[in-house]
Amino acid sequence: MTIGAIDIPVIETERLILRAPAARDLPALYGFYDSERSSFVGGPMSHELAWRQLGLEIGHWVLRGYGRWTVEEKATGATAGMVGIFNPEGWPEAEIGWDLFEGFEGRGYATEAALATRGFAYGTLGMKTIISLIKPANLASAGVAKRMGAVREGGFTHERHGPMEVWRHLSPEQLKEMAA
Repeated sequence: MTIGAIDIPVIETERLILRAPAARDLPALYGFYDSERSSFVGGPMSHELAWRQLGLEIGHWVLRGYGRWTVEEKATGATAGMVGIFNPEGWPEAEIGWDLFEGFEGRGYATEAALATRGFAYGTLGMKTIISLIKPANLASAGVAKRMGAVREGGFTHERHGPMEVWRHLSPEQLKEMAA
């Protein structure tokens, strides 16, 4: 019996490969969740909980038909983070989420991968709108959202993650108007 088999697409950008999350990502994931860098996304956490988080990322693809990819740097093959569409139970709607691992920030990777994700959400999945949920103190993530043209729309309080800002991304129609 096959349960929830899904073909996770690979997306390539100029500098990145967005691919299916896999067990080989655990060392990088452990490093991320060992550090304060993960504090805006539920960390720091133990290796056991980080392992479960990877299971959640993989399972999200099965349950929703979309999810977050592992981000690989093309030039080195290094695991640079996780970016994609996230919409677990308790979320107000689908969001573009990005987590960059230590040493990969400040290069535009989050924006590059998030733009590719938005293209996938609108072009492949046919979504008409998408948000990002950002902790109020996470100025770097708010900067990514602004660079993508997203606008702060309000707030949302999650039962475990607490207060977050809702950033609404440009719609497919708005993007077409801008391109014309």
